[in-house]
Amino acid sequence: MGRSRDYREHGADASAGSGPVSRHGDAGAVGVARHFGAQQRRMPVWLKATTAVLTVVLLGGLGFAGYWYFRLQSNITTAPLNAGDAGSGSDDAKGRMQILILGSDTRDGKNAVYGAVEDSVGYGKSDVMMLMDISADNKRVSVISFPRDLLVDIPECTDQKTKSSYPARSGMMINEAMAEAGIGCAVDTVNKLTGLEIDHFMMADFNAVKELSNTVGGVEVCISDAVYDPDSRLRLPAGTSTVQGEMALAFLRTRHAFADGGDLGRIRAQQGFLSSLTRKIKDDGTLSNPAKMLNIADTVTQNLTVDDGLASVPSLLTIGNRLKDIDISKVAFVAVPTTPALSDPNRLQIAEPAGSQLFTALQQDIDLTDPTAPATPSPSETAAPSAEPTETVPAVPPYEKAIQPVTVANGTGVQGRAQEIVQALVAGGFTQTGQFAATPVTQSAVYYGTGFEDVAADVAALLGIPAAQVQSAPGVTGVQAYLGTDFTSGTTYGAVALPEDIVNQTAGDTMCQQANPFLIVQE
Repeated sequence: MGRSRDYREHGADASAGSGPVSRHGDAGAVGVARHFGAQQRRMPVWLKATTAVLTVVLLGGLGFAGYWYFRLQSNITTAPLNAGDAGSGSDDAKGRMQILILGSDTRDGKNAVYGAVEDSVGYGKSDVMMLMDISADNKRVSVISFPRDLLVDIPECTDQKTKSSYPARSGMMINEAMAEAGIGCAVDTVNKLTGLEIDHFMMADFNAVKELSNTVGGVEVCISDAVYDPDSRLRLPAGTSTVQGEMALAFLRTRHAFADGGDLGRIRAQQGFLSSLTRKIKDDGTLSNPAKMLNIADTVTQNLTVDDGLASVPSLLTIGNRLKDIDISKVAFVAVPTTPALSDPNRLQIAEPAGSQLFTALQQDIDLTDPTAPATPSPSETAAPSAEPTETVPAVPPYEKAIQPVTVANGTGVQGRAQEIVQALVAGGFTQTGQFAATPVTQSAVYYGTGFEDVAADVAALLGIPAAQVQSAPGVTGVQAYLGTDFTSGTTYGAVALPEDIVNQTAGDTMCQQANPFLIVQE
């Protein structure tokens, strides 16, 4: 009997039979489960400590991320993208992106030390205006500067806050575009001038430059001679210097220290500063360093106004992510081609045909550092032959180029454009030419009257206009080359012609600014 009690208490030998073994096996299983349960209740100290540390780290990380997200998001100030229609619905993560970068001259708040509030009217003027164009493949960036003295046509604009409307104006300085109706009016003005559709804008004030230059530890700049500008208080020795804070702002603000003391010298200096800043950020690995990016993002967002489409931390980070791997030799800095304005030699106007050539290249997404790649215009509406009469000489057989009547109808919207094509025709042997302004159209065409089909084919071939755009028009005497907005530059259709020196520098170029002779001082 005692042995039986022993079996019950300690289990049975497997040879004793399946029944008892099965029952005691179940009991044993329960016993094992209780044994593990006891181990869980008595968790080792090291495991408790590890779990606590991991919990703290996880919660701390989430709290840190939440803190920075909330802080950066709270910093952002917004304004409408346009002063009329709704803005672009582009996908910021991919596709081409164009951002208008503005520097405001407002004297409110921290900027009061740079003048009285009365020095800036309404929303303030754009002290700096640059268009940053990021290619769809993230392999190149073009930065186009607009001189603030440039005279342009400002379209009708509506202040999206007050709903007050302002009529269109002609011959106005471009930096006045946002003073009345807000930043959106500046965006609309650049859209009208360039034929583009800007996706976003960023506007910073004086304080942003100071704080950003401090955050990155200064920016290297170079000037040919020692200068002192009493207006901006810029004082630099000859050669290379590192500027930050007030001196960095003075370098960007001065209107007199560089070249001949005009706006174009100022633009080149600003581009040189941004080139140097780009190199520093790339060399320091800032765009791949979360801690450095947070510091810059905090600095920038505190002094930045953006459109609603960029009014989130992920949207801003998307831009940084797109820029981080771009070769600095493909970051091109360009100034809009200008010439002294006919109405006021102290102001500037677009220089033609160079201005239209630049805008056409931008519309066709041409690499400004290598504009030789062919561009194929997209098909669009076909022009109708102009009804405007032209003086022509009847064709005389046999076919001789020198006596064929060929006219050029300028439907490009670019003043003087027809003369370029006339010169190309004369050089090609068609010396009996005429030209006139015509209704703007989107697609160029060659029209021919009865008996001039062969002449039209040769004219089209000379200008590179596809055969599909050569059409019969009995009302035309001779041949008429009707130029559309797809043919605003060059003498070969579909090819973009650009001035050789259109790119001032790339971010990979280290350049020294020429000092204004009148402000050079002895070191």
